[in-house]
Amino acid sequence: MEKKENKQLTRREFLTRLGLGAAITGAALAGCSPRRKEQEPEAERETSAAEMTYRTNPTTGDRVSLLGYGCMRWPLEDQKDRNSPIDQEATNRLVDYAIEHGVNYFDTAPVYGRGLSERVTGIALKRHPREKFFIATKLSNTRIYTFEKAKEMYDKSFRELQVDYIDYYLLHSIGGGSGIPAFRERFIDNGVLDFLLKEREAGRIRNLGFSFHGDVKTFDYALTMHDKVHWDFVQIQLNYVDWMHATRRNVDAEYLYAELSKRGIPSVIMEPLLGGRLASLNNHLTARLKQERPDESVASWAFRFAGTPEQVLTVLSGMTYQEHLEDNLRTYSPLEPCTDRELELLEDTAQRYLKYPLINCNDCMYCMPCPYGLDIPAIFGHYNKCINEGNVSASSGDPDYRRARRAFLVGYDRAVPPERQASRCIGCEECIPTCPQSLDIPRLLQRVDAYVEDLKQGKEL
Repeated sequence: MEKKENKQLTRREFLTRLGLGAAITGAALAGCSPRRKEQEPEAERETSAAEMTYRTNPTTGDRVSLLGYGCMRWPLEDQKDRNSPIDQEATNRLVDYAIEHGVNYFDTAPVYGRGLSERVTGIALKRHPREKFFIATKLSNTRIYTFEKAKEMYDKSFRELQVDYIDYYLLHSIGGGSGIPAFRERFIDNGVLDFLLKEREAGRIRNLGFSFHGDVKTFDYALTMHDKVHWDFVQIQLNYVDWMHATRRNVDAEYLYAELSKRGIPSVIMEPLLGGRLASLNNHLTARLKQERPDESVASWAFRFAGTPEQVLTVLSGMTYQEHLEDNLRTYSPLEPCTDRELELLEDTAQRYLKYPLINCNDCMYCMPCPYGLDIPAIFGHYNKCINEGNVSASSGDPDYRRARRAFLVGYDRAVPPERQASRCIGCEECIPTCPQSLDIPRLLQRVDAYVEDLKQGKEL
């Protein structure tokens, strides 16, 4: 893949690269017209399972809900304590409500939820008829690459999920580390992929795919295997920022989606909110979106964008809270595809968004636990939150400097206990290879810590 020099596109080029072509015309566009004045506010509209938008998997004929449930972050008994036990009863209620309203795709992994997500998800889903849901999980062999360890993880997923077949099974996060050599070492040279192909043939796996982060050469290499493997689906990071402006080792989603589409491989979408950052834009960007659709959430724009391409099978959302689930249900019950004008607005929003100095942490917690006790996602989350709220001042000469300084420092101590703050980082770099966004985490922690120290000392920034 060649890196593009010019990212300014005409409307026609943008729509073509989104994979819509002439599909969004007529009735579809009519569904995207401005909301009628008499319609009740979006925040109050109830939804039903009959309204959910579904997409059909061309391989198996599965009718999959466009909203998929990401099971990385189930509610905790104490939401202020990341080490608190997962609240099983609250999880059960969320799963019940999701299924009742048409959601049938649930995505988990052995490493999610401090290693407990598969078990909690399995308990919640076991209470429903098996034909009511599709379960997706992954082979997360990110540290020990032997066949025996992979087989052990694979077998454990069946026990934890309490199922005798897995609907969607993924090779987890290819493209990281050394790229192709790591991909081969994790899944090919040790015989794991051959084993999984036999499992699919036996029916214990119904769809086999992979999730991707990082080195595009690994993505291309995996697709060269399609004639032999026949990938049933692929999970990619797609949102209106990463569509044409992916940073660091991430790859523009327009390229990933186009390569999958030309081979007829359905896309499963992760990070539609870019780690939640597209749900909490700064006030200026929020106001621009609210002006267009005042009754809808900022997050709904990102979900509508992610669901608009026709070969997207499902869009994953980690819905820890009931209000997030309800909002996303409204977005997809049914989906109103983005209009030409809205796509242009989102592209402009993406370009403006990238001018803000955010840290591209997606709060996946792959870097946790830190051996020195830092709460890395919370540190970055507070920094990003303060940027969006205007509480990061560029200069002590700013008229609002004293207010912003106090808001940042007080909020920092509340969000992150002092013993878990950036000042505790010793630069061991154990977190770097675990980050799917390829962040230089120690360097970024040093950046935050230096900023905090400057604020404390009242230095010129």
